[in-house]
Formats: sequence, C-alpha cells, structure tokens
Amino acid sequence: MRGVLAPAGVPIAAGPADRFDRLASDAVEHVEHRWRDQLANVEFAVDLVPPGGLADGAGPAEGSIESDGVLLAQIFPAQGRQKTHIVLYRKPIELRARDSEDLEDLVHDLVVHVIANYLGLEPGVVDPGFEG
Repeated sequence: MRGVLAPAGVPIAAGPADRFDRLASDAVEHVEHRWRDQLANVEFAVDLVPPGGLADGAGPAEGSIESDGVLLAQIFPAQGRQKTHIVLYRKPIELRARDSEDLEDLVHDLVVHVIANYLGLEPGVVDPGFEG
C-alpha cells in the first residue's frame, strides 16, 4: 500500500519541525499579548541549529540563552531598517527535553526568558504564571 498514512491537518501527520514551530508559536503568543507594544519591532523565528560561527568573531548578543556552551535562543539586535530577531534553535532544545511535555515546558520557559532578557525584566514579570 502506498500513499499518505494520515490526512493533512491531523497531529500525527505533522513532522518534528511542524510540531516545534507550533510549540514556539503558542509560547510566543502566550507572552506576546501582554507585551505587544514592546515587541512590535521583534520577529520570532526557528532555525534547526545555531550558526557555526559569527562573521565578526563576536559572541552572541546580550540576552541570548546558552546551555553548556550551545545556543538555545539568540537575539539579533535591530540594524538599520531590520527588526530585532529572536531565534530559537530546534535541535539543541529538543535534545534537552525528556519527552513531548518536557519539550513544551522547555520551549515556553526559553521564550519567556529570552523575551525577559530582551525587555530587561524578570521572567515572572513577563509571564506572571512563570515557575521556571
């Protein structure tokens, strides 16, 4: 038998990248509604892995999040007309999660932390329900 095993739109049909993108989007939306004005010039993205090296030899921007020397989330400050970019790195984050529930919690915690870092606030201020 050949063909699609699950119809599009069914959760099992979504691949790991799609599921991670959904988790990241949900986490950003959860926080963004409270900080819409402050985050108006910020774009969020997901990349598979952090870049291998930075062109100017500088380290990650202040407020970026690392674990054991590996970037999990990075802030790219606005330059000229470009908005600030906050990027989550899927593979390093997935490798730190024990299961899907842990991954969901980890993504949420990272989003809260990186937004808090960007805004210069404590995570509990950014998301009052934050327990990380």
